[in-house]
Amino acid sequence: MTTADGGTPDSAQDGGLFGAGSQFQEFVNDPRWALAMVRATVLEAAHPQVGAALIDNSTFVAHPWRRLRNTIRSLQRMFGDDEQLRLREAARLNRLHARLSGTDPRGRPYSAMDPAVRAWVVATIFESTVTMCRLSGQPLEQHAMERLYTEFQAYLAAMGDEAGHLPPTLSEFWLYYDHVVARELENTEAMRIILYKLFDHLPAPALLGGLPTLWATGRAVVGPLIGAITVASLPEPFRRRAGLPEMPGAQTLMQGAYLAVGLTRFLPDGWVRADAIADLLALSPHSDDPRARAVTALHDKMRRAGALIRLITPLPPQPEPVSRTGTERGAEEFFREVLDQTGDGYLDWPDLAAMARELSTRLDLEEPEETRLYNAYADWWRELQTALDTDGDGRVSAREYAAAVPSLAGPALIKVAEVLFDATDKDGDQHIDADEYRTLFQTAFHRDTVGAVGAVGTGRTYTRGAFIGDFLAFMSGRRRSAAYDPLLAQA
Repeated sequence: MTTADGGTPDSAQDGGLFGAGSQFQEFVNDPRWALAMVRATVLEAAHPQVGAALIDNSTFVAHPWRRLRNTIRSLQRMFGDDEQLRLREAARLNRLHARLSGTDPRGRPYSAMDPAVRAWVVATIFESTVTMCRLSGQPLEQHAMERLYTEFQAYLAAMGDEAGHLPPTLSEFWLYYDHVVARELENTEAMRIILYKLFDHLPAPALLGGLPTLWATGRAVVGPLIGAITVASLPEPFRRRAGLPEMPGAQTLMQGAYLAVGLTRFLPDGWVRADAIADLLALSPHSDDPRARAVTALHDKMRRAGALIRLITPLPPQPEPVSRTGTERGAEEFFREVLDQTGDGYLDWPDLAAMARELSTRLDLEEPEETRLYNAYADWWRELQTALDTDGDGRVSAREYAAAVPSLAGPALIKVAEVLFDATDKDGDQHIDADEYRTLFQTAFHRDTVGAVGAVGTGRTYTRGAFIGDFLAFMSGRRRSAAYDPLLAQA
């Protein structure tokens, strides 16, 4: 792999394409990267194939924080030091992408395995990172830009894509980028949702759950600003062609935002790690993580701040948070939080596929187990469709679900639970011991097991029947669960 001037980049010479010392690692924990990734996501969604795939299959509307954590974790695996982990992650991503195909509203086919589309996704991340530095008043030097571009080419190569879908040299890349922006991008529904709906309706992360007034206040201020900053940072030809309005002073606001966020880079090491921040946002005050004590104390102070805001601002009344101390949840809440994974108001196959995808990712399933899980969810969808789709439109509405209130624990759902049990029961003795259960919590749920292991204490085991019974109680009885709520219900 060569640079624009035909030479070999420094990173290729010293083996720094991945892992510590790579150009990517310098940026992944840069706070400015958050703004750059919003911009990159908008440019991805403006591609008609990517936009259609997001609308049909993605959970980014209902579960944006979960998608953020998964994206960060995937990038860290792909760009980390561990070659075996990188190969395993590439295989997982390819299996995931192979399941995402269909047609857009205009009848055009899309596939997440299309190498040209995958190249565009990588191109948006690279170009947005370069733009991030330029807008911050610290443009990348040519050798650093070359090095970063080579790393992203290596990323596609690790995914198994043939060379050529990204231009071989950096100088050719800019011609390719300008061509796609001018000729292929569209004002897609997915792009409009990200710019104008997502931040206006962004659900609170688990950390701020139960603080509706405080969250609504911050969202009302920050959401429009992020939208304006993102629009102002997009390529001008596309902005004009897509009819995206730019508010007065947006360019100044955008550059000021990048400069201000960039100042946080001078905080102590570890304070701005992307994975640590994402995990902290996912931390519920009622979780078993030891950090939850500090979060609970912080919640009390924030709740008082929210009460003060209600007194001094004309914000509309916010709904009171649903108590998380009870074990039951209503049918409507269960439909919205658990079943409707894509957030479109209906239950259909993409929702259950999203559950299978999340469980497979968290448990790091191998291909045979992953296929078993998807097949079990596909069987469950056929059972649900037969029982609940009364108008025959191929999906289940919240009204159809609430009217029927069926028992969802059919044979197919039991198969789903059995796959999860087998993935946890590593030694195959038909019991989950304390070590296996601890691994399940730390791997799948990213939580400590203090107080969560329940009956699986030292020397005790969790039988197949008990495990399946607990999973079915959550999925069909609409009971809250310390294990499955963080996995399937949290945003």
